[in-house]
Amino acid sequence: MKRTISIISPIVFVLATACGGSDSDSDRQNQALTFPTSYEKSVAGNLRPEETGLVYNLEAIVPPQCYTKHEATYNPCLTCHQTYTFGSRPNFMNDKALQAEYSFSEIGVSNHWQNLFEDRSEAVSQISDQEVIDYIYTDNYSTLIEQLQSEPWEGPIPVIQNLHLGAGAFDDQGFALDGSHWVAFNYKPLPSTFWPTNGSTDDVMVRLPAAFREQRCNGSGYSRDTYIANLAILEAAIHDLEQVSLPQVDENSFCTDLNGDGQLGIINMIDRPDSYVGNASDVSVTPMLYPEGVEFLHTVRYIGLDEDMSITIPARMKEVRYMLKHTFYTPPELLSMYGNEKQEKIDGNLPNFVSRGDNGLDNGFGWLVLGFIEAADGHLRKQSEEETTFCMGCHTTIGSTIDQTFAFPRKVTGAAGWGYINLRGMRDAPSVGETEGEILNYLKVAGGGNEFRENEEIIEKWLNGDGSVNEAKVSGADVYELITPSSERALTLNKAYMVIVRVQDFIHGRDANVTPAENVYQTVDPETAPVLPTARQYDWDIRLAW
Repeated sequence: MKRTISIISPIVFVLATACGGSDSDSDRQNQALTFPTSYEKSVAGNLRPEETGLVYNLEAIVPPQCYTKHEATYNPCLTCHQTYTFGSRPNFMNDKALQAEYSFSEIGVSNHWQNLFEDRSEAVSQISDQEVIDYIYTDNYSTLIEQLQSEPWEGPIPVIQNLHLGAGAFDDQGFALDGSHWVAFNYKPLPSTFWPTNGSTDDVMVRLPAAFREQRCNGSGYSRDTYIANLAILEAAIHDLEQVSLPQVDENSFCTDLNGDGQLGIINMIDRPDSYVGNASDVSVTPMLYPEGVEFLHTVRYIGLDEDMSITIPARMKEVRYMLKHTFYTPPELLSMYGNEKQEKIDGNLPNFVSRGDNGLDNGFGWLVLGFIEAADGHLRKQSEEETTFCMGCHTTIGSTIDQTFAFPRKVTGAAGWGYINLRGMRDAPSVGETEGEILNYLKVAGGGNEFRENEEIIEKWLNGDGSVNEAKVSGADVYELITPSSERALTLNKAYMVIVRVQDFIHGRDANVTPAENVYQTVDPETAPVLPTARQYDWDIRLAW
């Protein structure tokens, strides 16, 4: 639908050639783009998808990246599949062997993510750059929240006022300005699907239950100092740290000596205690496990562009993802559950998750997973069960995660990491146990800037002509420079995803490729597919040595 856009002032940009399949050089030259000064809300629409009961992909938990042709050389698989010393953490999946070989069920050997092989060049060429700008400057999150609040809905309502504004919805310490108690944190995006250069920007927020936000001495009720202290304790638990810094708090708010100096006072460092504080003082701290009731809110967005054509986080969201830890399981209980999971795989059982209706799918390990995704007209709707199953593999049984999560274990350590995500100035910190930058290491072992080694912009920018990594150049850049795309590539990737949205064929994949992928199997023959040699299999830790 045509709409009038108020503009700050028309700005003219000369845009260079984009990645394959976008507008031609002549179309991009001397193109004037106008940027809105306010965010128009998207239209509302059906909140729930039509569930037919039919399932196209019974192995939707296996993501497209698992069909990468590694050619017995490249290893992007290390970020998901790991085995750790028994008892060192409560993730007992121990699946590092999946780095070496393609181990699929009879159904899984066929790559159902057929969108990888579609040529969208013509469809992308029909979308103008201005259309992209208009689209990503539209707020579809607020429309979703209004629908959840006004229509029959029995599930959670993950509301943060003005979340479409990104950083504008939070204070400097990451606390939501609306008093909803959601807290944003700064983290390093996981290699490499969540690098903006591969199609999306995102942010993640955490919220602890009410008891973790309340003091039980020197008064009662909400206490920001108590909440900050418990967030720091949570960080120490998940990162398995003995000490961690935090924004300045007064220990008198929760009557606990957290820095071990024998008195109560103003502190900015804590020793990890055995239990949380305040009204949550009866909850034990368990390394690498979240307490019951923790919530995460994750928004996956288009690649934003400011007036100077720098990359940012835009208003428009591709997906809104929500997780709730509804049950706490002890490490011994998890050991048994992981054992059952392995046996089911050995028996050839296909994945099966219990639907909790508007509350999402139950991953069987204590978490509910709920997702919303764009409808054809751009409003956000609840994902179908099959679309949500796509999320379950990564948030259930892979070896590298900490309590089925990715982002929080990658938080910038301590006080500096509380605040909205900001890649500018962020250094390429190494993984725990390593010495060189994680991105530098990934480029080396994966052979490119995504699992398929088909991000030509990354290859041209950071790799030498012989395929080796330009280590000096990579080491001299911050994370923003390393993993954000050019404005031309950003526009093209946005267009490619807009095409997928209009067709609504998410069950065939969500990767925003313009031309067909080449380094991907359509069918895997386990008998003839190459095995990754031992020398190319790597240990890796999702945590970072900041």
